Amino acid sequence: MTRLYLRKARINDVKSIHTILMECSRQDLLLPRSYSDLYSHLRDYFVVAEDQGTNIYGCCALSIVWDNLAEIRSLAIVPELRTMGWGGKLVESCMSEALTLGIYKVFTLTYQTTFFARQGFREITKDMLPQKVWADCLQCPKFPDCDETAMLMEM
Repeated sequence: MTRLYLRKARINDVKSIHTILMECSRQDLLLPRSYSDLYSHLRDYFVVAEDQGTNIYGCCALSIVWDNLAEIRSLAIVPELRTMGWGGKLVESCMSEALTLGIYKVFTLTYQTTFFARQGFREITKDMLPQKVWADCLQCPKFPDCDETAMLMEM
């Protein structure tokens, strides 16, 4: 494997991002995303990529939800890189972008509570996120029986 680095996603990354997300979805690590969703929110994504190629090994998105509120979503890393710190680096990139945009509250809905707790997130109740519920959750196949945990970081 060549050297890896973080960068913003590009249009030719969508199929690789989709493949990674679908594999993680099959493992019940996260919810799937459609091609349509990925194309329309591509600017939200960071990827772990090869320095001399087009292979993508991980992704994460920062989605603006409301005034001073954003969500980290679709954090996925290929299995062979999961213990190498790339997930934390992707979250750090999203948090840095949130600060650049003037957003100081970032939440996630996750099955990976231990990982996000190590990043500085704390568990909250979902009723603290009414904008999220009305914006996205109504479309989710798991609504209203969501089994993800809501977590928040305030900076």
